[in-house]
Amino acid sequence: MIPGFSSRRRFRDLSEQEILALAISSEEDDARIYRSYAEMLRADYPDTAAMFDGMAHEEDGHRQRLIELHRSRFGEVIPLIRREHVAGFYARRPIWLVENLGIERIRDEAEAMERDAETFYLKAAQHSSDAATRKLLGDLAAAEAGHQTRAEELQQEHLSGDARDAEERTSKRQFLLTWVQPGLAGLMDGSVSTLAPIFATAFATQDTWTTFLVGLAASVGAGISMGFTEAASDDGELSGRGSPFKRGLASGVMTTVGGLGHALPYLIPDFWTATIIAFVVVFIELWAIAWIQNKYMETPFFRAAFQVVLGGALVFAAGVLIGSG
Repeated sequence: MIPGFSSRRRFRDLSEQEILALAISSEEDDARIYRSYAEMLRADYPDTAAMFDGMAHEEDGHRQRLIELHRSRFGEVIPLIRREHVAGFYARRPIWLVENLGIERIRDEAEAMERDAETFYLKAAQHSSDAATRKLLGDLAAAEAGHQTRAEELQQEHLSGDARDAEERTSKRQFLLTWVQPGLAGLMDGSVSTLAPIFATAFATQDTWTTFLVGLAASVGAGISMGFTEAASDDGELSGRGSPFKRGLASGVMTTVGGLGHALPYLIPDFWTATIIAFVVVFIELWAIAWIQNKYMETPFFRAAFQVVLGGALVFAAGVLIGSG
């Protein structure tokens, strides 16, 4: 291959047999994707898993029809050609990437799969000058449109209002356990635990650069510690809290962010300007934590505010007193 030039075939250069072979391999890939979705979701979302099982069965039926058509026109040997071999052909997201999306995003991804295929075949038919090829591509586009209709029917069949509500509650709970809860714990730890060393250093030295370095070290160190602690404390198998890597990442990043919030103002050379801005940042951080607790953890706002603000004020006062002494 010449550097800078793609080795993929252009669609307009494919023969009718190759177009049919491409359709067969694409249907096979889509059926495999739907079955992977079903297995991935079966434990927590059985109704959606049943929907994807049905969609995979539909893809199998279309693939068999395409194989029969190929056998009648071109014989038993189907050329090996896949979507990645054709320039401009629609791509599919890797399973490992989609599994990190929410349940609604996965359903939307399935609808987009069918819609992309239909759009591609329609556009390809418009650019074809051969009548037989245009008919074949038009038939494939109609088949993909039929897939979308059938997908909607399967969704209505397997996802009643109660089933969808139950799955949405499960999805929300998983999001809270995997991302929000560890992230909130990290934000609270980073925002509160670093107050004492940062402000003690600030009032003891009145040197903004030294204070910033102490705050940076405390924030990054606390983030690493919280991240590893969260990831190692629970593998998620029994608790259902999800991937330890995701929880450790959420906790570690938010711990670091919480500490850096009131460390960054000390990049300002003037001590009192930096300190006043840091005071304001601390105030915003503590009220933001209370808001997150109220929104996602359903903690009454004033109780959350009292707990967080009181705790932060005590740690802040301790840092100021120790530094001033």
